[in-house]
Amino acid sequence: MSDTSITSPSGSEKGRYDSKKIVNPNLSDEATGETGEEFREDAERAIAAAGEHKFNRLGWKRLTVVLIVEAIALGSLSLPSAFATLGMVAGTICSVGLGLLAIYTSDLVGMVKIKFPEVAHYADAARLVAGRFGYELVGAMFALQLILLIGSHCLTGAIALLNISDNAICSLGFAAISAVILWLLALPPSFTEMAILGYIDFASIIIAIGITMIATGIKASHDGGLSAVPWSAWPKEDLTFVDAFIAITNIVFAYSFSICQFSFMDEMHTPKDYKKSIWALGLIEIAIYTITGAVIYAFVGPDVKSPALLSAGPLISKVAFGIGLPVIFISGSINGTVVGRFIFSRAFKNSIIRYINTPRAYIIWASMLAVLTVIAWVIAEAIPFFSDLLAISSSLFISGFTYYFPAIFWFMLLKEGSMFERKNLVHLILSSLSMIVGLVVLVAGTYASAVDIKNQYRDGSVRSPFTCAPLA
Repeated sequence: MSDTSITSPSGSEKGRYDSKKIVNPNLSDEATGETGEEFREDAERAIAAAGEHKFNRLGWKRLTVVLIVEAIALGSLSLPSAFATLGMVAGTICSVGLGLLAIYTSDLVGMVKIKFPEVAHYADAARLVAGRFGYELVGAMFALQLILLIGSHCLTGAIALLNISDNAICSLGFAAISAVILWLLALPPSFTEMAILGYIDFASIIIAIGITMIATGIKASHDGGLSAVPWSAWPKEDLTFVDAFIAITNIVFAYSFSICQFSFMDEMHTPKDYKKSIWALGLIEIAIYTITGAVIYAFVGPDVKSPALLSAGPLISKVAFGIGLPVIFISGSINGTVVGRFIFSRAFKNSIIRYINTPRAYIIWASMLAVLTVIAWVIAEAIPFFSDLLAISSSLFISGFTYYFPAIFWFMLLKEGSMFERKNLVHLILSSLSMIVGLVVLVAGTYASAVDIKNQYRDGSVRSPFTCAPLA
């Protein structure tokens, strides 16, 4: 089926408007012979039908693209540092193994959506497991994590602009500029529209990674040759638990694409095609992350910086940051679109405003996104240890969204018959493994991040709130 073909709207998008009776809302009452109330209802039906049409155009190819936008960002260039900590062998095993496990848990998320088509966001799936409490708890986790990710991209954008401009203006100003760009790019409410930007996003990160690889490789060849680079197959000496687990969690968080999967799948015209998307995305991610981590670590060695493009030299890092700007802002903006759609679906559940296809609805939508972006920017600037706060929230939340929540879904929503039946054994093993990985990340990742905050304060490396000083 063509990626742009359209079928009838999914169950989760159907509202209280019957689209069978649709008239042109521009016709007058006299022309149609209807009363004012009937005319208003027909106009609302037309708006609802157009809205359902707009939010049911996503095919599996574009789903893959929006998943790439949400999943693969400039953070992929932090993986060489993780490889430097864990060593080439453990780094590769973690990158490939955790990636394959993330594909499996993403498949479970898709199965839940197929079995329960009314699930529009992650919180809706939690409601199936734990009722209203689960909905509210997971909804709060979902919204908070996405808002923090917007804040993270505000700071990443500021770091890139500061690097490119040689700290031309106050870092606070660049962070504010980044916030405005993130807000503007988040304005298209449909993920089908966002997918158009996704092609630019993907090209941006691939070129930025490619430039970094080439530059670090050339630099290594000029500094004694590749054989002189002291990379190791084994973990670095005197490796602490905190350092090791921060490296592992960096890899875990790189595969956190399932957090938005329900939201994206809710726009699919053929939801059962999701398997093509998650396998395409998962294999692309595994290839990019493993090759990036291993190759750049082999070129630079244990002193590789995070992000790795800072190891490519001043000029090349400026070029790479410049090329990477689209991925910083596009990948950041989709978090705003997703959390905005989640809040909108709650606030205007029984109103045509939720379709965001009238002037009033667009104004409300843009205003709400502006508020969310300002909140994200304020949090990012106000908290001196924001990067570690994001690591803590990711340990607390992403561990669930990516690993143990999908495992719970299998045990409570998807399992048919006894878990020990032959048909369930593979799922039992993989779901149990996902549960264990998620809970280990939850506990150990939170602990490691908290200790890192303590160490930063001890070393005096914590920045000031709302600072004009360079961020990196």
